[in-house]
Amino acid sequence: MATVVLDVTDAPGVGRVFAEIIRTRTPAILVNNAGGTASAPFTRTTPALWHDTIDLNLNGTFNCTLPVVPAMTEAGYGRIINIASTAGLTPYRYISAYCAAKHAVIGLTRSLALELAPTGVTVNAVCPGFTDTDLVRNSLRDISAKTGSSEEDLLAQYVAHNPQRRLIEPEEVAATVAWLCLPGSQSITGQSIAVAGGEVM
Repeated sequence: MATVVLDVTDAPGVGRVFAEIIRTRTPAILVNNAGGTASAPFTRTTPALWHDTIDLNLNGTFNCTLPVVPAMTEAGYGRIINIASTAGLTPYRYISAYCAAKHAVIGLTRSLALELAPTGVTVNAVCPGFTDTDLVRNSLRDISAKTGSSEEDLLAQYVAHNPQRRLIEPEEVAATVAWLCLPGSQSITGQSIAVAGGEVM
């Protein structure tokens, strides 16, 4: 299977890549997993940070979804899974741009799911809590540098939100995505599924 590296914020580039894919095969599954942000108090959130975060997390999802929807609806089958975040369901300090983007991704998920419900295409969001990834580690480092709190104390604050008192493992998120692609999941659409140890109920 070929791998193509692209910038999801480059709408024309994304369009060209997806057009070539769709020319030879009908896409059945799309997982929008590109995302990230820098951490900053709102008053230190620059316009560049704001726009970059929205562009990557929200516009990137739109850019990748738009080309596949016609092909999926014509085929009568498709699974679109947007990796959002518990930050799309509840607020967190120091990541206002990221929260705004992920809330918008969930709104997009729900609206598109309703629009595509009769077509055989489902659209869902998976919302991980704080997960043991570079994104979280970088966020801990950034907040530590800006606030003077230690990374260890900040990590303790992160996991305190999780009733299981731990970071989520990436494999747990992947398993949820895989389940949404399996036979028997066709009635699951428009949902925002928190993988967060009970943090969001």
